[in-house]
Amino acid sequence: MDVFSLRDWLLANDPAFSRLRTGLRVTLSVCLSVGLLAALHSFILPLPRAAYALAITLSIQSGLSVKDASMREQFVTRLMGCGVCIGVVGLAALLEGNRLASDLAFLVLIFLATYARTFGPRGFALGMFAFMSYFIGAYLRPDLGDLPVTALGPLTALLVGQGVRRFALADDWRLDLGRAVAAVETRVDRILARISATTGGIDERDRRQMDRQVERLKDAVMMAESFVPARPETDGRHDPERDDPRRIAVTVCLFELHVAAESLIVLSRQAFPPAQLVAALRAGSRERMERLARNAARSAPDDIYLQETIDACLSVDAVRRRLAVAVQRLAGAPDVSRGMKAPDTAGAVGLKLADFTLSDPAVRTAIQITLASALAMVFGLMLSRERWFWAVLSAFLVFTNTRSRGDTAMRAVQRSIGTLFGIAVGLVAASLLQAMTPVVLILAAVCVFLAFYLLAISYAAMTFFVSIVLALVYSLIGSLTPEVLILRLEETVIGSLAGLAVAFLVFPARTETLAGEALQRWCAALRRLLTDAAEGRSGFDLIHRSQVLERAYAELSSVVRPLGSSWQLVTRPGVVRQTLMTLMTATYWARTFAGGLAADPSRNGRALHVVGGGEVDEGGLPSAQMAPLVAEALAAVDRIEAKGGALFLTKRMALPRKRRHFRLSRQSSLVGLEMIALTLSRLEPGDVPQTSPSTEPGSHQESRA
Repeated sequence: MDVFSLRDWLLANDPAFSRLRTGLRVTLSVCLSVGLLAALHSFILPLPRAAYALAITLSIQSGLSVKDASMREQFVTRLMGCGVCIGVVGLAALLEGNRLASDLAFLVLIFLATYARTFGPRGFALGMFAFMSYFIGAYLRPDLGDLPVTALGPLTALLVGQGVRRFALADDWRLDLGRAVAAVETRVDRILARISATTGGIDERDRRQMDRQVERLKDAVMMAESFVPARPETDGRHDPERDDPRRIAVTVCLFELHVAAESLIVLSRQAFPPAQLVAALRAGSRERMERLARNAARSAPDDIYLQETIDACLSVDAVRRRLAVAVQRLAGAPDVSRGMKAPDTAGAVGLKLADFTLSDPAVRTAIQITLASALAMVFGLMLSRERWFWAVLSAFLVFTNTRSRGDTAMRAVQRSIGTLFGIAVGLVAASLLQAMTPVVLILAAVCVFLAFYLLAISYAAMTFFVSIVLALVYSLIGSLTPEVLILRLEETVIGSLAGLAVAFLVFPARTETLAGEALQRWCAALRRLLTDAAEGRSGFDLIHRSQVLERAYAELSSVVRPLGSSWQLVTRPGVVRQTLMTLMTATYWARTFAGGLAADPSRNGRALHVVGGGEVDEGGLPSAQMAPLVAEALAAVDRIEAKGGALFLTKRMALPRKRRHFRLSRQSSLVGLEMIALTLSRLEPGDVPQTSPSTEPGSHQESRA
């Protein structure tokens, strides 16, 4: 594999290299911080173990938790984190003589650190800094007299983390956008390669692979859209005086490429494009492609399916070229800024403090985590008077980035499994490499990188590699024994079980309830898209609404993930997946609907007149047809929303796949609108949709539901 092939592979699996940079930032920060402290220890003054532990911990949290928009704000957060760290470690050292007071202080700090997450990214980061610092201080017990020297650890981590983020692996939205668009192009090429590989016929396996490719393309497109400079705050309408046309061009091209690639896949299931045409499309040879398209069209003038598949290939090629030009113009514009007006932090703090009651989800979460930590502390102390901190650490972390008790359960299981296998592998690796310190250090650095490179994919994988690192570190300091590693596993299980028990018994957040709330947001986004279309909003506004719908679906699929996990009832994952697939299909048709209307330049500002009808828009879209379809789609959305989270738990008969044909033209808006209601009707098989699908050739596309 050459360098370019490796880059393409990385972009395909990690758009914009976001996970790669996260892993490299954490690894580089840890290595540089430890290296600087080791040099300071060897040549100037000895440092306590707490300085190294704090430097490592804060280097990790600095790379993961500090997410402020600007470098200045990131530096302020790190500086505040350094101060919080020193103060918390000093408190732990001061209370060390009174074990009960120290433990109570730890629980109070856990509550405050958790509640601080409600104040945005900075509150989350400072809360993590405070918790991890007290954990290190209570575990390693530095003397008060050593506090000035110990402070060199977090101070070094602060400076190194800021330097790595500013100079070595800096954020640049132009580069990030370019990488993300390259990832989109790579995934389109993979779709074309899959189409080329299935010219002999599409079976169920090919269909599943194509659906996965479409999902991966959607992820890449959404990431690329996140790097486009932010849209000015308006009332939801396109404001030509405030919005930058270069930004609009990139957003529209990304949207069109997404729709065009999906349409090509579905049309290819009806008629395969010529292999040479697909090869020319992948190669980017415009003249050759147009020549092959003309020849293929002449060879089968009566094959309407093939004609439309050829048109879809030409559409993909045209959009890709427009996207390249649009990205080049946007990246070369010096006056484009991604910055947005800073939120009113003081007002937000006042609002949060005013709502400090049990009705506030943030307060309930803080109480949950504090109780779980207290349980872990009690049972951890029963097991070990020296290592009980590991149980508290597990109880605290299993609640991080979770929404429901199902999420917490999955995280607890993943942490326990990752620790089990990581300890086993780490013990073997440390035993084999006892006399090879340089190799151990290199292996530890590699495991740190892999842990945080894979964090966004698998929490269990992160825990696995971190456990290996801990085993290697214990071997370096001469404290590695099987008993210590087994004790760590036992304390981890205790903390995980404590978190699991509290999640299910104290203020339980049922996944079904949260799924219902996420479904409401999805329905609201779809309803807003439909009403905006009926009111005659501009094409760019409709595209923006479609993007909001995409994000709502992404959130919904994440919320219901625990309902479809393998540890649930055997039949439940199939029901959840079927429901999600249907909602994803409705999202696809909504995107097709928005794209069809946006492609009509004469439509801007013209309403559909949902009540009544009989008129025809200048763009050729008949209001008499659109109006009842909008009303029917809105009614279907209302019925689905009324079902709430129970929608994902209701068994239903599998409906036969319907094959419909779709012409790639402006009428795609009409088809997309009709298919929204038809698709949602699959979630209520007892109801028969009123719409009678047209049998006219070229009026329908194959339903993906």
